[in-house]
Amino acid sequence: MPLIQDIERFLSSWKDACKETFTNHAIAELFKVDIGGRVKTFVHTKHPDFIVKASVGAGNWANVPWISMLNPRITTSTKDGVYPVYLFKADGSGFYLSLNQGTTNPKDKYGKVVSEKRSEVIVQHIRNEIPELIDWENVDYVQLNASTSLGKSYEKPNIAAKFYAFDNLPEEEELFNDLTELLYYYKRVETLSILDSIDTKLSEVNDSKQLGFNTNNVDEPDNVGLSVNFTPDIFIYKPFLLLAGISGTGKTRFVRKQAEATGSLADTYCLSSVRPDWHEPSDLLGYISRLNGTPQFVVTDVLFFIVKAWREIFSAKVKFEVSKNGQLEVIGDNKDLGLIRPYWLCLDEMNLAPVEQYFADYLSILETRSWSWRGGSFSYSSDPLLKSSTISQLGEDSTLREDLGLQGSTYDMAWEMFEQYGIGIPFNLIVAGTVNMDETTHGFSRKVIDRAISFDFGAFFPNSFDEFFSPTIQNKALSYPLQAQVSQLDLESTCDRNGEKSIVFLKAINESLESTPFELAYRALNELLLAVVCAQPQDDKSLIAMWDDFMMCKVLPRIEGDSDKLTTAGGEEILIKLKAVLQSQFASILNRSDSNLIQRPDLYREKIITDSNSEKTLNIPCRSISKLEWMQQRLVSATFTSFWP
Repeated sequence: MPLIQDIERFLSSWKDACKETFTNHAIAELFKVDIGGRVKTFVHTKHPDFIVKASVGAGNWANVPWISMLNPRITTSTKDGVYPVYLFKADGSGFYLSLNQGTTNPKDKYGKVVSEKRSEVIVQHIRNEIPELIDWENVDYVQLNASTSLGKSYEKPNIAAKFYAFDNLPEEEELFNDLTELLYYYKRVETLSILDSIDTKLSEVNDSKQLGFNTNNVDEPDNVGLSVNFTPDIFIYKPFLLLAGISGTGKTRFVRKQAEATGSLADTYCLSSVRPDWHEPSDLLGYISRLNGTPQFVVTDVLFFIVKAWREIFSAKVKFEVSKNGQLEVIGDNKDLGLIRPYWLCLDEMNLAPVEQYFADYLSILETRSWSWRGGSFSYSSDPLLKSSTISQLGEDSTLREDLGLQGSTYDMAWEMFEQYGIGIPFNLIVAGTVNMDETTHGFSRKVIDRAISFDFGAFFPNSFDEFFSPTIQNKALSYPLQAQVSQLDLESTCDRNGEKSIVFLKAINESLESTPFELAYRALNELLLAVVCAQPQDDKSLIAMWDDFMMCKVLPRIEGDSDKLTTAGGEEILIKLKAVLQSQFASILNRSDSNLIQRPDLYREKIITDSNSEKTLNIPCRSISKLEWMQQRLVSATFTSFWP
């Protein structure tokens, strides 16, 4: 029987066969003997020394059947090394021909986090050295619909792949032509020393943070895992922070320290004091002046700093392309991000002026940020803050280029791009506004709050007088987001693999807010799931910690009003309902005798460790339940409440 017919028979029978006894099953024999045997015979006509293995399981059905082809000069085991493999989807809907990696041995040796970074370095290096693979593959990523961790482990290490759908199987000649081409590329992997060099480097590395993303000259051991310019502990899910608290708690100092931890005060930090007379975006982003008859653009410190962040991106040698909709796109790899530091813009006393007025343009453009990932490569774009049409009004005598620090041939391409497509928000820019909520300041609308991560500074970064001279706790280093829209694939390395737990949680919260102005929508769900991706929780306790922080940063800041506004039509008090929901959702870590004794890991701070064997994790009580209790007490005593201190 022709090979394609055997494959068609196998795919059509696979799901039913998995429900039956494994031992001596005809479908297992079909796969190993007939299909695997044909592939083995073909491979050995070209590479007699290659080891060809076919598996549908050992004792029990595998979740993802496979046929591997191992070059013994590279690897003799599917648990490590690089090799071509046919991967059959768990639901029988098709199969891939993939150049892939074994991950079992590296994970056992280095741990999950380091082995995943190792895998990313290998993917990018092989793609750089054999660029024909990019044109050869016909899929962006491998999606096996697997339900086991072993089955899913084949997806991310994929280097290049082609997919064959069950309802559109190729002719046998096409199938073997594709295999011949991939085997040719696979032989070229022999000449690359990436596996030996990266493992040599890793054997010398004690701290996993030293494993960066730079794969330039990766054949040389000294360059494998090249230390990056900064080592963030956590990526935030939105590049706009509101730091709210009483005066003198260290909000501005916090931003300075973040800039020091991830860059330098001289290069990556800008303090701009908001003035009470700011009422339009030009106060922040500049404007055209015609006082001297010739139009000239007045550049603010903020706009200059935004372009300075762009200069950092240009210095990383990323590529720039124009998208189908006419936007300027940044194209790069993980290794490029390792060299691009966060730029921290601190808007001090941000609400001395109406934020909705002077910050309106930035808030709108913030929502146009777009990230797209393909393996370890990314593209990023945003709408322009300073439009090309504005730049074109200035004429040839304009000093705008020099005023923005883009003079010299180094920035010829950058300036040409900005002239044609405008200046958008650089992805490495983080805006942090310090906020004092008193009678001299303006409040925030939900438009502002929905676009920010709001920190009750006293709750997240409390002042401890006892630790003034000898601190035992330190803040984690934060960095810019790497995504704007979440996908299910992004969640697979967390304990909430498809987002279902977080969706159930947010639905429960939304039921308490139904028919109120505080109800949540898609933006909130997307940012909740992005928060999961950034926090990377590996157990329910860490996931609940992230939910707790999300309530504090995104949900509770939206809630304010008097007793009438905070009571439903049925007479239920919103704050009390929310507290009951949280107690139910957090039940697995709840000490039922005292909700304040809930212990969860702090995601933004850690212990200062002098003993390498000690635990850095700082456990703290639940924040959001305590905040709800405080808001409820304030409502009872003053008949009005809000999140803000």
